[in-house]
Amino acid sequence: MATDFWASSHYKRWIVDRGTLKESRSDDLQYVDDPEHLDFFAIFFANVITKLGKKLNFRQRVIATAIVFFRRFYIKNSYCETDPFIVIAACCYVAGKAEESPVHIKNMVAEARLFFSQQPYGVKYFPSDNSKLAEMEFYLVADLECDLTVFHPYRTLLSICKKESSNDLQTEAGEVGVGVDDGPRYWGSGDGQLELPDDAFQLAWSIVNDTYRSDLCLLYPPHLLAITALYLAVVLHGPTRELLQQQSHSVEATPVHSSPRRSSRQSSSTSLGHAKKPSQDFVAFFADLNISMPLVATIAQEIISLYTLWERYLEDSDLVDSARGTFYGHASAQTQSGGSHSGVSTPVESVDDVQKPHGATPTFLLQVLTRMRENRLSDMAQASSGRPVAVNKMLERTQAAG
Repeated sequence: MATDFWASSHYKRWIVDRGTLKESRSDDLQYVDDPEHLDFFAIFFANVITKLGKKLNFRQRVIATAIVFFRRFYIKNSYCETDPFIVIAACCYVAGKAEESPVHIKNMVAEARLFFSQQPYGVKYFPSDNSKLAEMEFYLVADLECDLTVFHPYRTLLSICKKESSNDLQTEAGEVGVGVDDGPRYWGSGDGQLELPDDAFQLAWSIVNDTYRSDLCLLYPPHLLAITALYLAVVLHGPTRELLQQQSHSVEATPVHSSPRRSSRQSSSTSLGHAKKPSQDFVAFFADLNISMPLVATIAQEIISLYTLWERYLEDSDLVDSARGTFYGHASAQTQSGGSHSGVSTPVESVDDVQKPHGATPTFLLQVLTRMRENRLSDMAQASSGRPVAVNKMLERTQAAG
């Protein structure tokens, strides 16, 4: 793996803007009644990849890589012109290879075919021929431009919170600042780490998992997603939030006055007499980061918007690594208590703001997808070329060439 994120293909070619994402969905928008359905697709397909990955005993990093491959593929392709389920199987198959957790193609086909045939998917047309998946792998890698290196926010979380020893820490240098000698680390001097309880750290990890239900992994570098997850975790985690509020009150109550100068010997003896380490100042830690905090706040609002949309997605899911419950539990508590009583603002809307009557189910989204593909096929059949639906743009050009 490339050790410098800023010199990697991930940063140079696969961090895109919203205009590019909007253009990639231009064909699909012609065949949906509500553009919001495409946002629900992002949640739906990420959940499908996650469940299939767990069936294959993939680590979370492999699942995340498969989701990123899926997102990158659909920058250049449309839902209405492809079969997303064969694409999902190919993404999992290639991600396993890229992350050194390979699965035999026969096992991949068998597991995907069995999983997709179950409810709520009910896909009966998934090919049993291994060569079909191998062919789709070829088109997927081609559309990915052979860029199989993916950086994730997980390593940043581990580095900032010092959850791994130096021997275990892989030096993704440009991403986490480890081993970089020609500039400051993005979290400031690099001397300190954020001291979070294990359950607060797990909450931040779950928030990172949830970001893959949107296009955030295509819009922002992974270290920004990790820091935003930590920012939200500090606010949403009960004990940590209480500590943050206490720090805010103590700062407001402490009078500002000048103290007489002391000699270095006096200062040294005083520090030795107070061995108890004070609690970490979370506000100061985030303020000292070598990043744009307004940008972090923007990403936080986008994550909140994701949870708002996700609450309206109705699916009996067994996903236990999500922060949805914590998010809406905190939103409910905020509403019942009439909001926060401290000077610290929380980036969470009230339940009345986030709950809406209309939503989507997997069955409904599959019907929308089927209708999109049928209408697209009908339009293509009426065209002068009369070509059938292609696997992707490259295959369409191959078919056109005869």
